[in-house]
Amino acid sequence: MGRLNGRAALVTGASRGIGRAIARRFAAEGASVFLAADGTRDELEEAAGECRRLSGEEAFSGEFDLARPEAPEEMVAAALDRLGRLDILVNNAGIRSLHFFGEFTREDFDQVVAVNLRAPFLAAQAVLPAMRAAGGGRIVFIASQLGMVAARRTALYGVTKAGLIHLARAMALELAGEGIRVNAISPGPIATAYVIERLEREPEERAQRESFIPAGHLGDPDEIASAALFLASDESGFVDGHNLVVDGGYIAH
Repeated sequence: MGRLNGRAALVTGASRGIGRAIARRFAAEGASVFLAADGTRDELEEAAGECRRLSGEEAFSGEFDLARPEAPEEMVAAALDRLGRLDILVNNAGIRSLHFFGEFTREDFDQVVAVNLRAPFLAAQAVLPAMRAAGGGRIVFIASQLGMVAARRTALYGVTKAGLIHLARAMALELAGEGIRVNAISPGPIATAYVIERLEREPEERAQRESFIPAGHLGDPDEIASAALFLASDESGFVDGHNLVVDGGYIAH
C-alpha cells in the first residue's frame, strides 16, 4: 500500500531533475500525477510514461510558460480537469540568472521573479478552492539553501528562494486550520543532469563545491524526492510552516 494511494498531485518543473524525481516517487507511492514544465514535450511525455509504469495510475502532462501571469491558473485548471482533484501541489519549477549584483537587468529581474516567486504564489492561490473542497491538502515549495545563505552572483535567485521560504511560513499560519499544510524544501548542491554537465567542464569548481559539503559529495535528486514525499504524506502530519534543509550539512558551517 503506497503512502499516497488515492491522492492526486501536480508537480511543476517535472520534465527533468528534481521535479521528475519527485513525480516518479509520488507515482511509485500510488499517486495520480500531473507533470508540468515549459517547452519540453518529449521529456514530459517520457516522464509521464515512467509515472504510469511505476504506479498503474493516471499520469498526465502539460506545457506551461510560467513567466506568463495567466499560466499558473491555467496549469492548475488543466490538472484538475485531468485528475478530478488535487491533494498535493509541488512548486518546483525555477530558473537562474547568475550575475554580479550591478549587472542584473530589469529583464533579468522580471523573468526570475515571475517564474521563481510569482508563479508559485499564483499556483498556490489557484489550488486552494480544490483543497478546501477536499477538506485539506499539501503544498510544497522547492526553495534553496541560497535562500538562507548568500553566495556571489546569486542575489536575484536567492531573493526569490528566500521569498518562498517566507511564503510557506505565512501560508501555514493562515491555512493550518483548514487542513492545508504548507512547507518548503531547501536543497543544497544537487547532481542534476544540468549541474553534472556544467561541472564536468569545470572539474575544479566541482572539487571546490564538494569540499564545502560535510557529506563530501553532491546530493541526488531522489534525496529531494524523499523529502517531498515525507512532506506530502501523512507521516509529516504535525509538520507545518517548516523549511526542510537537504544539503549534506552545508549550512551547518
